[in-house]
Amino acid sequence: MSLNKIFKNYYLETILILIIFFLDRISKLFVIHQDKLNSNSEIYSSKFLNIQLIWNEGIAFGLFSFNEDYLYNFLTFLIFTVIIFIISMIRKSDPLRKYSLLLVLGGALGNFFDRLIYRAVPDFIDFHVGNFHWFIFNVADIFITFGIFFMIVIELTGKNKINETS
Repeated sequence: MSLNKIFKNYYLETILILIIFFLDRISKLFVIHQDKLNSNSEIYSSKFLNIQLIWNEGIAFGLFSFNEDYLYNFLTFLIFTVIIFIISMIRKSDPLRKYSLLLVLGGALGNFFDRLIYRAVPDFIDFHVGNFHWFIFNVADIFITFGIFFMIVIELTGKNKINETS
């Protein structure tokens, strides 16, 4: 692989991460601003979708929310360690896995940034059917979920190809 192609791929990967990060930031800043204008009430409400800001101090879907600073700091350090691990996996992955991991990384960086700046992650997308509400999430969570979904599909289809050739 030529050095020129390596740099081209590096720039494309960096641009993808930055696009995800900035889409996430813009959406969160917009919702935070709208929340202040609406005095902490629902920003948007419909039959299947509500937009209302909540501050998530835990990890995905509000799991592991802690009031103690040392536990919050430990969790934040753990998330930072996972981000470093994802970066090392990206460097060793084939293109399909790499782009799946880039989606996860872009979203993880967006949420990690919020943890450092706000000490919580702003979540605001609330899908529901009747009284059943799914977990409230944000744009970064969407990219993380798609990245993980694509990784699962890649692993499942890759294992099938190996088993068929055996």
